Amino acid sequence: MKIEEPDLSGTHTYSDYLTWQWTEMAELIRGKIYKMSPAPSSTHQKISGKLFLKIGNFLEHKRCQLFSAPFDVRLPQSPKKTTDNDIYTVVQPDLCVVCDPTKIDERGCLGAPDWIIEILSQHTSSKDLREKFDVYEEAGVKEYWVVHPQEQTLLVYTLNAKGKYEGILKPYIRTDCISPITLPGLTINLEEVFP
Repeated sequence: MKIEEPDLSGTHTYSDYLTWQWTEMAELIRGKIYKMSPAPSSTHQKISGKLFLKIGNFLEHKRCQLFSAPFDVRLPQSPKKTTDNDIYTVVQPDLCVVCDPTKIDERGCLGAPDWIIEILSQHTSSKDLREKFDVYEEAGVKEYWVVHPQEQTLLVYTLNAKGKYEGILKPYIRTDCISPITLPGLTINLEEVFP
């Protein structure tokens, strides 16, 4: 049975998500539907494109792979519950790096990427800073970057030994250079990223 308009207040699984016939994109976080915002702004796209080029060029001939939205990342609640009916979180990060090729299939990524980058927009900032922060931490995403296009700042969170995110107390700004822990040897000059 095809679902035309799912119940926005209900709880859904990845199996339900696959049946939706919407024209707009949506994410599923802990079983709740979050419709994606309209097309990203040109500033958002420029930042995403510059990061994609820098990271993608660095990864050429390396094991890790880079993906950009729309790309489904399915985050199971446990490694033993990976069927479509057991998955309640499906997100589409702006950019993600996956270093374990066994997590990649034709439908996207099954399990936590090593590094996720979200570029905030007016409509998604609270979701990215709250709901996604929590599910990325719980899933074991090793590194989470949050880019603020308007402020031209970057927040970086990395998992500690207890599986909790630790953040730098102050954000990185346009004049900073940063190296992700996920990809030693890569340095990103933020002045070249922010338009």
